[in-house]
Amino acid sequence: MLGEEELRKLFPEYEDTIQPSGIDLKVDKIYEQTTGGSLIDNQKNLPEIKELKCDENEIYTLKPKTAYSVTIMGKTHIPVGYTMLYLPRSTLLRSFISVHTAVGDPGFYGTLQFMIVNNGEYEYKLKKGERIAQAVVFKVTGSGEYDGSYQEKNNINKGS
Repeated sequence: MLGEEELRKLFPEYEDTIQPSGIDLKVDKIYEQTTGGSLIDNQKNLPEIKELKCDENEIYTLKPKTAYSVTIMGKTHIPVGYTMLYLPRSTLLRSFISVHTAVGDPGFYGTLQFMIVNNGEYEYKLKKGERIAQAVVFKVTGSGEYDGSYQEKNNINKGS
């Protein structure tokens, strides 16, 4: 796992959120599901979503027993030869809020999107810009490069 010094070199876009062993990731927008979806024979039919409105203080209210999609501030570029694992912040877990994530593949560039669930019996308030997850980075030997449907175009030189 990479530490603070290496993270600063590889991820200058996260300079203000780099921790000793990871990168804090902050809430940008939260979305509610409005339709169903499916995954059949690797054909993705994603549910439609709509942005959850926050109040005038940029605070979202998460309903009990409800799942939401959340995007993370900024674009993430994972260099080839590295992978990211995303872990929830313990404060959320202690508050009955779970964050569901996936693996960040080498070469991925784009907006990170996770699922956040209020598993509790009560509403939960979450302010835009709060840290909800931490990315930990590992070297990967013999890796290829992500070229999936969630890849966004970028101006970053490949392999950098």
